[in-house]
Amino acid sequence: MLADAAIGVLADAGVRGLTHRAVDAAAGLPVGTTSAYLRTRQALLTALVRRLVELDQAELQAAGERTPVRSADELSRGIGELMRRRLTGEGRRRSLARYACAVESVRDPELREILVPRENAGRAAVRAFLAAQGVPDPDGRTATLLACIDGLVFDRLVGGGEVRAEEIDGLVAAALRPAAGGA
Repeated sequence: MLADAAIGVLADAGVRGLTHRAVDAAAGLPVGTTSAYLRTRQALLTALVRRLVELDQAELQAAGERTPVRSADELSRGIGELMRRRLTGEGRRRSLARYACAVESVRDPELREILVPRENAGRAAVRAFLAAQGVPDPDGRTATLLACIDGLVFDRLVGGGEVRAEEIDGLVAAALRPAAGGA
């Protein structure tokens, strides 16, 4: 509950606005409650990042389990669905918090370690599809495709606008290209 409230505070008020008192207020708890459980700012930030990763992993696990990828079109649609969730409503707030934490992790090895991409059904589905298509280095291509998707979400979160289907299709097509000099 405290970590969820902290995610909301971070999304709404930024890193400077993330205080124990602000989390108490967002959670509707008496002043001092957050600091009683999470004594330091570092403990608060760590709990928040752990919760973000937990929520993201659950979302990606569910997406991978419900969407078998049999074609490039299906992969593009699944990616588009995920991107829309990350750019609207509660997903947008989590994305704002996630990127704020990513910036903080540059100077904090503990946070960086928590934020390292993890295996999940979504990642596995993308990798399995790329491997089935015979692309070279499906692990590397998966990592690159997911990084590009993340970058596009960040771009639209900061700059506004929607992700167009053609952009997603282009990323998927790039991931499916044969190796340079190959067939």
